[in-house]
Amino acid sequence: MKTRTLPSGAEMPQVGLGTWTLRGDSAANAVAMALELGYRHIDTAVAYGNHRHVGAGIRRAGVPRQELFIVTKVPRDNLRYEEVLAAADQSLDELQTDYLDLFLIHWPNPSVPMRETFSALGELHRKGIVRDVGVSNFTIDHLEEAQGVTSVPIANNQVLYHPLRNQEALRLYCHERDIVVTSYSPLGRGEFVRDRTLQRLAAARGRTPAQLALKWLVDKGIVVIPRSSSREHLAENLDLFDWELDDEALRALDAMEG
Repeated sequence: MKTRTLPSGAEMPQVGLGTWTLRGDSAANAVAMALELGYRHIDTAVAYGNHRHVGAGIRRAGVPRQELFIVTKVPRDNLRYEEVLAAADQSLDELQTDYLDLFLIHWPNPSVPMRETFSALGELHRKGIVRDVGVSNFTIDHLEEAQGVTSVPIANNQVLYHPLRNQEALRLYCHERDIVVTSYSPLGRGEFVRDRTLQRLAAARGRTPAQLALKWLVDKGIVVIPRSSSREHLAENLDLFDWELDDEALRALDAMEG
């Protein structure tokens, strides 16, 4: 598994399990199955309402905590100083962990000064509760503002990014500032599975359309967190690093931009 190095020195696995919409036993089963297959990066959020089941899946798999990379997010309506600290405490309790590898602002909120939010994130970082801090759904303008008020480096920006939502300008901006980009919903809404050109290209290469789309992202240095509860798809999504994306497939993926 390839990783991206964050400001703390932590290694963020480039493929993780997204858990948006997964609830109850489905969430616990998906997490446990993913960890058994070799995943070590699990992404969740306070807003998903699945922390306890994600934590149950982690415990069921029995992987030592130090081998895991756990990401969660504070909701946009809880970005005041005390609310951020409370959200972190809630996350630790529900996930049954002593620290978070990465804690993100889920969405920007113009009604709360970024300085206040990042002050709380800085406090969590200083106490070791959070190893790295980051953001989600931030534009370049949001990032410019955030970098002017934070006392700790912004390690990550998690955004919607896939061949039909190619945010190359944002990726380059983040790359130049050592901000790792994570793609959520990297397969969109399944458009890639149904695309006939990608189906043909994938079949000729013994791959799936989803694998071609994910490979396109990871080759750009982007972290991907596809969601799945199927063992077959979980295994496919992890199998991205011992083969290359050829020029024909690359051109097809580049041309998909909507």
